[in-house]
Amino acid sequence: MNVSTTQRRTALFFGLAACALAMPAWSQNYPSKPIKFVSNFPAGGPADFLARSVGEFITTQTKQPVVVENKPGAGGNIGADFVAKSPADGYTVLFGIDTTFTVNPYIYKSMAFKPADLRPIMVMVSSGLLVGAHPSTGFKTLKDLIAQGKSKGLNFSSAGSGSPGHLAAEIFMDAAKIKIQHIPYKGNAPAVAAVVAGEVDAGVLATPGMLPHVKAGKVNALAVTSRQRSRSAPDIPTVAEVGLKDLELEVLYVAMVPAATPEPVVQLLQKAFSDALKRPDTQTQLAGMDLFYEGLTGQDAAKRLTDQSQRYDRVVKSTGMKVD
Repeated sequence: MNVSTTQRRTALFFGLAACALAMPAWSQNYPSKPIKFVSNFPAGGPADFLARSVGEFITTQTKQPVVVENKPGAGGNIGADFVAKSPADGYTVLFGIDTTFTVNPYIYKSMAFKPADLRPIMVMVSSGLLVGAHPSTGFKTLKDLIAQGKSKGLNFSSAGSGSPGHLAAEIFMDAAKIKIQHIPYKGNAPAVAAVVAGEVDAGVLATPGMLPHVKAGKVNALAVTSRQRSRSAPDIPTVAEVGLKDLELEVLYVAMVPAATPEPVVQLLQKAFSDALKRPDTQTQLAGMDLFYEGLTGQDAAKRLTDQSQRYDRVVKSTGMKVD
């Protein structure tokens, strides 16, 4: 069987099977017991919402309960390690974001699991981040922020070392050639609160958490980092639209299972995920959270994650980004 270079690369990095397995007889009864969805970030965020939404759909379809358990910590490593070491039978599924697999291997001195220990069921949705500044800075545009970053320097809050906001700060420093002091907080909410209170100059943080403060006049919105404008605030330009495409950054929300999980079980889960996320009510909720449906599976999902990983490898090497 001929396997392309792309297939080999993605298979090595994300444990993706090169070919489908024959359907075993036992999988015809899957699921025959409760399924555990593990979110490796705190409750209340998009990953948690996705886990509960898909879980409710699977329970309705199969009459088997789906239990959602949050195992946050170490940039998602704790929950990912738990799933990687679980039986490869489709009864333990990880919900998280790509940086656990595309950034953490380069910034943590050691990890208890390898990205290849897990394989993607689906890259479910993506979201950009919002570049927001405290009004006292006087920044009205992204170029205002960059100008001060070059002359005096800035401080940015993030949801923690290795988080998307930390990564964004490093990308901004590298691509725009500005000086930023990264100040990590314990989660997105306190990082946003730091911008609102003026404890920091700015932050590149999850759009849904920033928008209420933008609308209240407590944060100046400068740009979004996604390829397309926010559906919740379409008047805010993208970084590409203001001539800074190198600052583009999207967070990918992924579902993973242990690498040895049988292909037929993975395919059953992929179909369930797709059906759950395409429901009109779920699509409305995703739009409200500024999440864009991706629905990438198989080689497409693995390639998207590998491309992200290769980009962030270059960023980490260029900036010296590390866990504080």
